[in-house]
Amino acid sequence: MDNTLHKIGDSLIRNPGLGQLSRRGFIAASAATLASCKAASPLPPSAAVKTPPNKEYRTPSVQGPVPRNQAGNPSSNFSKDAGVTFSRVQVSGNFIAITFDDGPHPQNTPRLLDMLAQRNIKATFYVIGRSVDLHPGVLRRTVAEGHEIGNHSHTHRLLSKLGDAEVRQEMQRCQDAIGRAAGVRPRTMRPPYGGLLQRQRELVHEEFGYPTILWSVDPLDWRRPGPSVVASRILSATTAGGIVLAHDLHSQTVDAMPATLDGLLKRGFKFVTVSQLIAMKTETTAQASVTPAQ
Repeated sequence: MDNTLHKIGDSLIRNPGLGQLSRRGFIAASAATLASCKAASPLPPSAAVKTPPNKEYRTPSVQGPVPRNQAGNPSSNFSKDAGVTFSRVQVSGNFIAITFDDGPHPQNTPRLLDMLAQRNIKATFYVIGRSVDLHPGVLRRTVAEGHEIGNHSHTHRLLSKLGDAEVRQEMQRCQDAIGRAAGVRPRTMRPPYGGLLQRQRELVHEEFGYPTILWSVDPLDWRRPGPSVVASRILSATTAGGIVLAHDLHSQTVDAMPATLDGLLKRGFKFVTVSQLIAMKTETTAQASVTPAQ
């Protein structure tokens, strides 16, 4: 702004045709010029440019070969004594489980299933009962392609705030919806928001046979930070025996999966379902308990 004042003064000196200004007149002219330098007022909300979501986006089809999962088909028959709660599993080998919550989703889940099939990966889907009732065909496809289905409650309420009767109802209604849609019974459960009291975990384990499955890797994808951030967080935090949390409810998460899955496969990880991962722990414990022959 000092340069502006100097320019006004210089123009008066160099241009005598402008006439003489009193000191008061010079100050008034300067003030008017300074006022014109102020930032413009913000546009009203109605005039702001809005970018609508691109609902037609689809992940580009894979060009060329992709890495393939080499886990084989290990047993999923874990013992009920294996444990009540798991966030990861101590295993021998570079095995991990990737899990997807809050589906089935009519668009995102089928896209994800395509990606998993291309890489020979079997995942575990923790589904919401009422969403299963809305999209039973998506669940049937998920089961037909060899993925595991877990119980994620019927209405996605915070179970730790519910009484025992309501927790039982949430578990049973979701289990029934899965049975109606695909004729299978879940082996494990994941509480919405990870919220389940220890007493409730023991109740669910005793009455339904479900261990409570939490996670060791959380990319916070529900905050929708973008596909590259989701992929980076999973790649940097995953270790052997880990359980990866993700949500096929969100399109950005599914968009992140090609880079995520390929990156994990290239690092030597082998994907199994949650039940297979727990069964590996059971087998390792059993082997360790055998006393060598003398």
